[in-house]
Amino acid sequence: MSRSVAPLFEPFTLNGLTLPNRVVMAPMTRSKSPGGIPGPEVAAYYRRRAEAECGLIVTEGTTVNSPVATGDPNVPQFWGDAALKGWKRVVEEVHHAGGKIMPQLWHVGMMRNPAKATNTDLPSHGPSGLTKPGKPLSEPMTKAEIKATIDAFARAAADARELGFDGVEVHGAHSYIIDQFFWEGTNQREDEYGGDMVGRTRFAVDIVEAIRREAGKDFPLILRFSQWKQQDYTAKLAQTPDELAAFLKPLSDAGVDCFHCSQRRFWEPEFEGSDLNLAGWTKKLTGKPSITVGSVSLSGEFIGSFMGEASEATGIDDLLDRLERGEFDLVAVGRALLVDPAWTHKVHQGAFDQLLPFKPEALATLS
Repeated sequence: MSRSVAPLFEPFTLNGLTLPNRVVMAPMTRSKSPGGIPGPEVAAYYRRRAEAECGLIVTEGTTVNSPVATGDPNVPQFWGDAALKGWKRVVEEVHHAGGKIMPQLWHVGMMRNPAKATNTDLPSHGPSGLTKPGKPLSEPMTKAEIKATIDAFARAAADARELGFDGVEVHGAHSYIIDQFFWEGTNQREDEYGGDMVGRTRFAVDIVEAIRREAGKDFPLILRFSQWKQQDYTAKLAQTPDELAAFLKPLSDAGVDCFHCSQRRFWEPEFEGSDLNLAGWTKKLTGKPSITVGSVSLSGEFIGSFMGEASEATGIDDLLDRLERGEFDLVAVGRALLVDPAWTHKVHQGAFDQLLPFKPEALATLS
């Protein structure tokens, strides 16, 4: 490191929520909540990050109240008395440590493996019943199923506000149900939830509008989206800035406060002819705040982690330069914070020689 970390430690306000710095803990599935109930160890896991200066914690994906929302019975749910009581404990622990926290609301859609999930007798939900282009697995969602899913997201957001969370993030990335509506490869509908790029945003727009009605316009709402898909890392919802603008406008107009722009490597430009990454283009096109993410302070990208690859700790000069230029507003840190709860504090102190490398064994623990 050869420059000041001050840009990363300036306060930021998002729809009335003031964050002490620009560091966001990225959502990372941990599968450590048996029966869908987050326990005391989950609360302690998030509290440790808050104690070490992380400005905003976005929880692992937590599933909304749909019988086919989850693909793993150990993933936490965001409905039912026991689970909500567990999440209340999480909020209290994080707030007691001076932190801010939002749940990431999730429905896995066609990425669900019925044989490994709850309600194994029920088919998975998706806009067209496709697991990937040309691969049908179930019938397309009915209008009633679509409405029930929209309502489930809105109810979860209202519960989040009642529990004391500081906002919500809606998971619209990585080939899960909202992204399945976004992507032409998995959305072949011909009604108002399909068609062109704008039509394919309708499901997410309805979710955002429903959350606004149930949780209020003053409750911070982040939408995470990605170009890449689990089935195709080279896939793009938008091939050009104009297409990206057309995609983002209805979502922004519906009430998204901030876009969490998922990339595997934050430094990669999104379109030819510009150094801007996806978060940079999103902020430029919408005027809304954006969050960048992707291999922050690590040498390797996260997909490799699931294949047993380690990553060395690196500097963040380029990240700081981009942040200072205003390319994006917040920085989500994933694996580096997973392996090292004190990552934010160490960076604030300039102790880059103390940052830990990422080792895949960390995925198995709640350190």
